[in-house]
Amino acid sequence: MDSWGKKIAAKLLRGKFGTALPPEPNLTDWTALIETNLPLWKAAKIAAEDGPNVLIATAVGGLSAISVLESLLAVALTLRGAKVHTLLCDQVLPACLRISQATVAESILENYQLPQVLCKNCFATGQYLFNPLGLTHHVFSQLLSEAERQQAQQISKTLPLGAIPTYQIQGWNIGEHAYAGALRYFASGNLENEPQSEIVVRRYLEGALLTAFATHRLLQTYNFQAACFNHGIYSPPGIIGEVCRAEQVAVANWSVAYRKRCFIFSHGDTYHHTLLDEPVETWQKMPWTEKAEQSILTYLKSRWQGTQDWIWFHEQPDEEMDRIAREIGLDLSKPIIGMLTNVMWDAQLHYRANAFPNMLSWVLQTLEYFSKRPDLQLLVRIHPAEIRGTMASRQPLLPEILKVWPELPNNIFIVPPESQVSTYAAMMHCDAVIIYGTKTGVELTSMGIPVIVGGEAWIRNKGITLDASSPEEYFQHLNKLPFGQRLDADTLQKARKYAYHFFFRRMIPIQCMEPVQSWPPYAVKFDNLKALSPGADPGLDIICDGILSGNPFIYPAEELGIELNS
Repeated sequence: MDSWGKKIAAKLLRGKFGTALPPEPNLTDWTALIETNLPLWKAAKIAAEDGPNVLIATAVGGLSAISVLESLLAVALTLRGAKVHTLLCDQVLPACLRISQATVAESILENYQLPQVLCKNCFATGQYLFNPLGLTHHVFSQLLSEAERQQAQQISKTLPLGAIPTYQIQGWNIGEHAYAGALRYFASGNLENEPQSEIVVRRYLEGALLTAFATHRLLQTYNFQAACFNHGIYSPPGIIGEVCRAEQVAVANWSVAYRKRCFIFSHGDTYHHTLLDEPVETWQKMPWTEKAEQSILTYLKSRWQGTQDWIWFHEQPDEEMDRIAREIGLDLSKPIIGMLTNVMWDAQLHYRANAFPNMLSWVLQTLEYFSKRPDLQLLVRIHPAEIRGTMASRQPLLPEILKVWPELPNNIFIVPPESQVSTYAAMMHCDAVIIYGTKTGVELTSMGIPVIVGGEAWIRNKGITLDASSPEEYFQHLNKLPFGQRLDADTLQKARKYAYHFFFRRMIPIQCMEPVQSWPPYAVKFDNLKALSPGADPGLDIICDGILSGNPFIYPAEELGIELNS
């Protein structure tokens, strides 16, 4: 018997869990990890009985990348004196964050068959990760009355379809998150071309209502100081956030960050929204040194190949722009303006509309403008995540463009999402770059490239880019093209300081989160449970302190240092 088999056999003999294997491979084995210092864990749980109630509202246990990190937080918070409660859906929701059209057909949702095809294994994953902790655990079914189940079903059946996106109950924005869930399910920026979309929207509405009712009862039963859960949008997490905020429970949302071992946390709402309004004082007053500048430049260059990251979109980026330009007819001796798009459904859900109602409108109006500027070449790079992201887009941008422009003007060039052309190498040849919501604006400005923002990118409102709040303002910025120069020294330094803040301070490292070549893409690894105790890991200390005390989720990399490993 191999070593893995021996471990499983030993656990079965000790009665630690009831099945021979975890429901998914490579899941964190909390039974074994806790046994590295069982006395510490027992003492911590006793001490935490009188601590503040904190809810780890995972809900969808089968999203193992979420559950692994949140089970880690449950342990770390307990070791810091919090009385942690955990929450899972136990095969109750008729539609949720776990599913997509690519994995679960509309007919499954229509016939309420999700429990038979997905939910059992999903719930089992959550149980495997949370049950060994022995914390106060809650499940949806125990928090819902039969009357509430009937009410959710009745509303979802009878509410006019057009009223769903703006539907509220008890002040909770139920419809917004339900509709977002349906858009995400179809991986599309709208539902016009989805014949089965109505049933999907209604199932998401029903699930959102059930989530709201269950969360409300839980918060009415216990006096929670804080709740922590992933992302903060869609259903169920967006709904949990709605109810928590209404009940004055502090919300901490998080997501996996680009850099290996790093996660990004925010107070009150998803970081997609909070980073837009983050005060510039948070980073402008940070001491700036040559060492800090070299650190961020080294990291930004690594992003061309993704060597420091566990999220990137090019396996083998093609950086030979001279050859690429010849192939597509681009003249590198004439002014080039870059244009970087987002994935359509992603932009629709994650970024607030600003100068334009949506990204497609921004794209089409921009192409119309450049069709009348033959003195400029427009190089459009369609986001590779359309096909390489977590969910492939079912509303790709290029066909939408070709509906309006079957033949593109001679001065407009498009790099499709499947192309291996390096976005960075291409943009380095541009006089300026236009973006909607992409994070790449943070990087391009750090390279000295002027950036015009037409949407709600995080680089906006930082005193670094040209930002548009109306179509008129946007086209006024375009009228100034070409700029013929890079950013001035003061703006360039400001851009690099913000990049340092964004990539090194807002992205918080957790030492025991090891990258692995499997799913989930990381695993909790340590030799002794003390690795999660206060003082052992500065990043984990900052995260837990932020959840418990409301302090900023900012890692002082300028003081603690940065580890960059390929």
